[in-house]
Amino acid sequence: MQLWNDEKLMLPRETLLKGVENRGCLARIIDQAEQAIKTWEVMVTDFLSPPELAEVTQVLSRLTEIQQLASGGYPQAERQRLAIARAELDPTLLMVPISVLEIAGNFLFDAASHRDFLGSILGTGIVREKVGDVLVQGERGAQVLVVPELEDFLALHLTQVRSVPVKTRAIAPTELKVRVPKQKEMTTVEASMRLDAIASAGFGVSRSKMVDMIHGQDVRVNWKEVTEASYQLKSGDLVAIRGKGRLEVGEVTVTKKDRYRVQLTRLT
Repeated sequence: MQLWNDEKLMLPRETLLKGVENRGCLARIIDQAEQAIKTWEVMVTDFLSPPELAEVTQVLSRLTEIQQLASGGYPQAERQRLAIARAELDPTLLMVPISVLEIAGNFLFDAASHRDFLGSILGTGIVREKVGDVLVQGERGAQVLVVPELEDFLALHLTQVRSVPVKTRAIAPTELKVRVPKQKEMTTVEASMRLDAIASAGFGVSRSKMVDMIHGQDVRVNWKEVTEASYQLKSGDLVAIRGKGRLEVGEVTVTKKDRYRVQLTRLT
């Protein structure tokens, strides 16, 4: 897709925004893309949620004038920032600045959850978009990825999580402790590619329980919430269930009896 008005360096905003779910988020990023084209600078977004990132990168990929690079600070990160630059710019100049903070305290007798740490961070007055993934480290505390400009602010203001006093400090990215997800390969043969059928086989739960989770808004396909058990999956889809991990749909072949043999990879 080419620019509508190269002189004014304006992108086809309404065309890009047509039919999108995260309209406000994408509109702000289109502004940044136009700035990147105009100034030849690398523009970096705040942290995007998985659904936002999936939609934004898909829309921006239609533009030949820009290039993009996403990062959340480590390979498996869910929340990521996006660097945007003119297509002609040297790709090695695209960098995504992210800081890692350690929130250290003794949580042995007052365990804190992901929600507790995130709540305390947001309780200092910052917005969610400035915060990436929060990695709980058990009784030792947590590590959190943030935009670099928040390093000093959180070191000064984040002093307690639940009833536990904490010390917050910036640490080197090499000190980030990330649990590598366990991976299990499997094959299932199903009568259809329905979400409830494939997901129940992949996650090892009953069909009825899977339907309940789908209707309960616990299931996302390619980071978008799906509440229809009959939703048709295809090769390349990613199914995520809150608290259970992710399921990648691999190669799909049709058997002689017109059933679907599906290669699955489960990440927990």
